[in-house]
Amino acid sequence: MQRFLVPHPDRPSAAVSQIAVEVVRAAADRLTLRYRLAAGAGLVVPPPAPPARTDGLWKHTCFEAFVRALGAEGYCEVNLSPSGQWAAYRFTGYREGMAPAAIEAPQIAWTATPEGYELAADLDLSPVADLAGQPWRLGLSAVVEEASGRTGYWALAHPPGKADFHHTDGFALDLPPP
Repeated sequence: MQRFLVPHPDRPSAAVSQIAVEVVRAAADRLTLRYRLAAGAGLVVPPPAPPARTDGLWKHTCFEAFVRALGAEGYCEVNLSPSGQWAAYRFTGYREGMAPAAIEAPQIAWTATPEGYELAADLDLSPVADLAGQPWRLGLSAVVEEASGRTGYWALAHPPGKADFHHTDGFALDLPPP
């Protein structure tokens, strides 16, 4: 299924005009994401790096998936960088109980397209025990760094006020088990 992210109303982007995300849950614990950006000049892309777990990816152009079992308080956050670096965290509740999530390194591919760029990632969430076989509620988002120094925030849905990808209102896509 394909969904479109919307820019935060206080942080529109000059470098990106559209972000579409294709979401596939082919197995009870696997998630495949394909973010497609319609982008022009001015997008800052992190340079290629070894595919290692790395904190602070959200400070630069980065794509994020927040996954929780439907009705649960706890959730998993996965950060995917065009550089090939990644991070994964578990939370027991809204911004509470943060700890590294013990998932394996996702497969990340960043490519240029005629319209802009595409980031594809395959995530194995089987180590996150409370997600396996459950219906999921997803929050999908992107941080867009621009050469002007401006940062844009894109998500399926934004809560009122400042950008906050962890907020319950951002979990806007229900995904049943296959």
